[in-house]
Amino acid sequence: MFDVGFWELGLIGVIALIILGPERLPRAARTAGLWMGRARRMVREVKADIDREINAQELREIKDIGSELKQTGNVFQQAAESMNEVVAADGDADSKRASPEDTAATAPKEPASPTPSS
Repeated sequence: MFDVGFWELGLIGVIALIILGPERLPRAARTAGLWMGRARRMVREVKADIDREINAQELREIKDIGSELKQTGNVFQQAAESMNEVVAADGDADSKRASPEDTAATAPKEPASPTPSS
């Protein structure tokens, strides 16, 4: 965020020493440290809240996708059941229809022609 190097911190320290004096500088540094700690803690808490919200949103999306997949599975299941019913009904109709082999087997047989004996 801020690019503060060693020389910049040294310059700030010298200016603070001149302005505040040696008696008030330690107490001011301690107060500034406490404020910095609170600010960092607050930033960390905000980041954690944002991460929790993002994770919660991702979980809701995953749950929605799961319910959509379940509905799609139900549609496929119903389609498979209806196809099975159609196949079963078609199989029953085929068994009721006589096939040419069946009609040949049930037709009266012609007498066999006598074989000539010599």
